[in-house]
Amino acid sequence: MSYEAPETLDAAVGLLAGESGQVKVLAGGTDVLVQIHADMIEPDVIVDIKKIAEMREVTNEDGAWRFGAAVTGKELMDHPGFNAAWPGIMDGVRLLGSVQVRGRATVGGNVCNASPAADSVPPMITAKAVATVVGPNGTREVPVEDIGIAPGKTSLEAGEFVVSFQLPKRPARSGDAYLRFTPRTEMDIAVVGCAVNLALDDAGICTDAIVSLGAVAARALIVDAAAKALIGTTVDDAAMEVLAAAASAAATPIDDKRGTVEFRTEVAGVLAQRAAAIALERAKS
Repeated sequence: MSYEAPETLDAAVGLLAGESGQVKVLAGGTDVLVQIHADMIEPDVIVDIKKIAEMREVTNEDGAWRFGAAVTGKELMDHPGFNAAWPGIMDGVRLLGSVQVRGRATVGGNVCNASPAADSVPPMITAKAVATVVGPNGTREVPVEDIGIAPGKTSLEAGEFVVSFQLPKRPARSGDAYLRFTPRTEMDIAVVGCAVNLALDDAGICTDAIVSLGAVAARALIVDAAAKALIGTTVDDAAMEVLAAAASAAATPIDDKRGTVEFRTEVAGVLAQRAAAIALERAKS
């Protein structure tokens, strides 16, 4: 196994395109290195992208945000502007393992690991985040919800990797939130996760919403029926009941040692209500 640490996108693309064996891109390494030690993968080449400058930047572009796929969770946590703009995404980032893990782990890695329980993915989906993907055939833009397509599998083509994520300018009177249920407070993966992003008009009526569930299907879900339950309402108790029912109806979880189908289905509705309440409060404030 060889290790490469290119300093430009072109060099990284060349390395990935020129290798015929198994190649793994390393951003933080908190998934890749664990998988290697567990004999789950045996890459011929590891391409470390942390030395590529544009993959380490967090920038505000006239209210819209862009951050590199190699920016660590801790670096995002230490960025006050990004925290103020997208608290729901930060709800998920703060749940990426322990303090030590967040010092290395990246949202880029969390998205591309394609775990159905990834904590940063539902809030990135509800933020309408778009990934810039580069590869031997050039650059393309891919919505985050289209990156992970099955457990451990992405839509990225051979030689492609995510460079950065773009987030739109947040409307006035809008808010987002992410919650998960786990048996432990950290160093665990979500049994159920839910993100909600919504916007209000001056009268307090919800004009736009998006709801995403994690860990209850083979990939993170967008639940249109749950969003429609909120739009046109003041996000009152009646709307919350419809929201919960829609979230539970959309869940198609598995039974395992961490939770039953029945439990996960019910919790999906409960978390949707709680996340919507937090998003609503943030929108009002």
